[in-house]
Amino acid sequence: MSKRTKIKKTQVEQLLDKNKIPYQSLELNVLNQSSTEIKKNLSKAGIPRESLIYKTLASNGDKSGPVIAVLPVTKHLDEKKLAAVSGNKRTEMIPLKELQKTTGYIHGANNPVGIWHNHHGKFPIYFDKTSLSDELIYVSAGELNRSDLINAKQVAELIGASFADLLAD
Repeated sequence: MSKRTKIKKTQVEQLLDKNKIPYQSLELNVLNQSSTEIKKNLSKAGIPRESLIYKTLASNGDKSGPVIAVLPVTKHLDEKKLAAVSGNKRTEMIPLKELQKTTGYIHGANNPVGIWHNHHGKFPIYFDKTSLSDELIYVSAGELNRSDLINAKQVAELIGASFADLLAD
C-alpha cells in the first residue's frame, strides 16, 4: 500500500484558513502550455472551462505605484481601464525582472491574498467583474503549479479589492 503524501499548505492557504475563507486546493499547471494542453489538464482536473482560471497581474500606475489586476487567464488586460479605475493616467505591466521584488512572487505564482498580506494592503487590487458571475474561480495558490478555488466576493472583502471591467475588447 502506498502512502499519500500530504501537500504542505502555501502561505496563501494558511492566510485563507486563518481568515476562515473556504478554498479547494488543486495541482494545476497552465503556464507555458498550449491551449490544447491546458484544456486536457483542465478536463482531467474536472474544471469545466478555462475561463474559470484567473491570473494575477501587476502593473505600475503613474500616480499610485503598483496596481494588481485579477482576470481570466484567457483574456487580456486593458491597461487604460485599469488606469481609470485606479486613479492613474496610465499603467504599464511591471517588467518580469522586477516582478518578484515588487510583489514577492515569481511569474505564474502571484496571488491577490499573498500580495495584500506581504504589502499590508498598500497595493490597490481589482478583480475583473466577470468573477462576480463566475463566483468560484481558480487563482494561483502562491506557488507554481498550485491553484486554489475561491469565492471572489469573499476574498475581495477580505483584502479590500474592488470589482471593475478590466478586459480588453
